[in-house]
Amino acid sequence: MIRWLVWLAGGVLLGGIVHIVTVLALPAAATRDSYARLAAETPVNEVALLPQPTPERTLLPFMDPAFATAICRFDLSDGPLKLQVPLTQAYTSITFYTRRGTVFYAINDQAAGRRVIELDFMTPAQRAALPEDEEVTAADRLIVESPSETGLIAVRALAPEPGALPVVRGALRNARCGTPPA
Repeated sequence: MIRWLVWLAGGVLLGGIVHIVTVLALPAAATRDSYARLAAETPVNEVALLPQPTPERTLLPFMDPAFATAICRFDLSDGPLKLQVPLTQAYTSITFYTRRGTVFYAINDQAAGRRVIELDFMTPAQRAALPEDEEVTAADRLIVESPSETGLIAVRALAPEPGALPVVRGALRNARCGTPPA
């Protein structure tokens, strides 16, 4: 009887270990992750407005039809980027993801305190290469450092009612993600 319990406990333990390793390894092994799905639909270092999700077709899982979504696939290998997103009346958020889907920064309209969210986006090495300017303080310039050279920036804006969706989508069309002017 005890021999069966030892075998049963060993089987459960081994099954648990295999389960945990599989769950942790799947994101790294996935070939059709969000970045790969959006590569065919969106240009690099530009904001692209995604089509509204329908029951038949959606680019990303769990997209809310009450939100308009724009994506900027970024590549910082050529230099820093400047992101400008006009705020909408209801709610606007910006989320930064690494190439593998890890969130490393997020900001929303409440934290911005302005009508437009403007920030400089760069790698730690690019930030270290910036000249020290005593006249420009941290309050004047929001700088976000990316842990990876490639990834996604997701801009989401709420349409509080279906009739407001065209206005919200129009605001997101004015979002910019590109190299800063010299």
